[in-house]
Amino acid sequence: MTTNRLPQPEAVIFDMDGTLLETATLLVEVHRRVFETLREEGLYTKETPPVETLLGCLGMLLDDIWRKVMPDGSEEARQRADVLLLQYELDGLANGEGELYPYVEDTLRQLKARGLKLFVASNGLEAYVKGIAHHKGLTELFDGLYSAGEYGTTSKVDLVARLLADHGITSAWMVGDRSSDVEAGKGNGLQTIGCAYAVYGRASELDDADVHINDFREIVALLD
Repeated sequence: MTTNRLPQPEAVIFDMDGTLLETATLLVEVHRRVFETLREEGLYTKETPPVETLLGCLGMLLDDIWRKVMPDGSEEARQRADVLLLQYELDGLANGEGELYPYVEDTLRQLKARGLKLFVASNGLEAYVKGIAHHKGLTELFDGLYSAGEYGTTSKVDLVARLLADHGITSAWMVGDRSSDVEAGKGNGLQTIGCAYAVYGRASELDDADVHINDFREIVALLD
C-alpha cells in the first residue's frame, strides 16, 4: 500500500466492476454467448472480438463500450448487444457465476461495523449493479446502489455528485480501479483510493489517486 494520510470519512463509495467484482469470472462466458447469439440472429457476422477488449472497457458507459468492442457493428447490433449482455449477466449471476475479489464481503462488514455509510457508484446498468449486490449477499451492507443506468448520468462525476447530494454526505472516500473513479472523486472533492490489484485498465490510470492498495483489506488499515 502506498499512502498519504487520509482524513477519516463518513462514507466510502465503491466502483463495482474491477473493484468489488472480479468481472472476468462472469464476463468471459457472457461475452462468448453475446456474440454467438448476434451471429445466430444475423446481426454480426465477423469473428468474436477478443474478450480482453471488452474487459479493458469496464468503467465506460455501454454505448462507448460497444463502439470500442465492435466499431464495425451496426446500431441495431449494438442495441441488441445491450439487451443480451444484461440478460446473460443476470443469468450467470443467478447460476452462481462471478466472484468477488478476496476479502470484499468481510471488509465491507468491518467498515459497516465502524459506522461508515457504504455506497456503490457504477457506470453500469441498474439491474446489473443491483443483481451483483443481491446474488453476492451484499445488498444489506449498502446505503445506496447508484448506477448510470438508473440515474441517466453521462459521467461518474455527475453520478457521485447526485449520490452525495441525496444523502447529505460531506466527506467520503472514492474507491475504484479506473481513471473515471479517480476523476469522480477528485471532481467532487473526495479522497481517492486506487485499486492496483485490478487488471482491467492501465496502471497509469490510477496515478492521481491519493492512495494505492494491492489488497482490499488495506482499506480498513487506512482507518487505523
